[in-house]
Amino acid sequence: MAEQEVIRTERLRKSFGSLTAVEGLTLSVPRGELFGLVGSDGAGKSTTLRMLTGIMDPTGGEAFVLGSDMAREADAVRGRIGYMSQRFGLYPDLTVLENLLFYADIQMIPRRGRAARIEELLDFGKLGPFRDRAAGKLSGGMKQKLGLACALVHKPQVLFLDEPTNGVDPVSRRDFWRILYGLLAEGVTIVVATAYLDEAERCGRVGLMHRGKLLACDTPKGLKSLMKGGVLELTVSDPRRAVRLLAGEFPTGSVALFGERLHLYAPQPDEAGRKAASALGAGGVQLTLVRQVEPTLEDLFVSLLRG
Repeated sequence: MAEQEVIRTERLRKSFGSLTAVEGLTLSVPRGELFGLVGSDGAGKSTTLRMLTGIMDPTGGEAFVLGSDMAREADAVRGRIGYMSQRFGLYPDLTVLENLLFYADIQMIPRRGRAARIEELLDFGKLGPFRDRAAGKLSGGMKQKLGLACALVHKPQVLFLDEPTNGVDPVSRRDFWRILYGLLAEGVTIVVATAYLDEAERCGRVGLMHRGKLLACDTPKGLKSLMKGGVLELTVSDPRRAVRLLAGEFPTGSVALFGERLHLYAPQPDEAGRKAASALGAGGVQLTLVRQVEPTLEDLFVSLLRG
């Protein structure tokens, strides 16, 4: 393993009977990177994180974290990694403070310095005013922050987060990412599994997964350069009717609704623009603006799946 390489997988595979959840996954993550593992439900993200944390053994291939083979040597690095699952194991009847103390016990944090560490985490996640509140009575965003604080109680070098902002309100999502950037500045290597492609834009590099396979892996900018053709943004009088009209004129997956505008993915954008204008006009939908825009990761992901 290279000196600065913290995570490496080689042809990693996991099957459950006839179902293959992860197939032939090869990637590496260097020290201090914020890496995003992105895909829809069933893509294999959670299974990958469970193998990387030693919770689940692979069916085939290898996974190394901090130089240790996670199928055989997970115990050697457990004290140096943190893991926050989709349903992090908070105890709803315990207070915020009691949950932190419990996880400090699990991680065998020495009594000396423990109080200072917990105060640091309470301050870090703005949890101080809620220290005596039962975890079960916290908002979704505050529960996620507490879950993260518990995962950080032992100062891990590598942090694995499985859809940490799923179902969290936009303000809490922003706060959560602010905390992650703070950890990144401290040198923590972070792997985030998420279904939110807008969050993937915040990562240093992104691996796009679909049905257990890695479709592409690069920086957000590098991934967007893989997209063939271009993306047209259309402003129309009736967006939903426009989607129905254009869906019949272009290949499946070419048209998507973005707020009140449409995105149209096409190998030949100019030709597609003329075809779209004609179809919309014939269908009684007014087209007020057509312009080519820089693709988002969502645009790329849709185009890869279409391909």
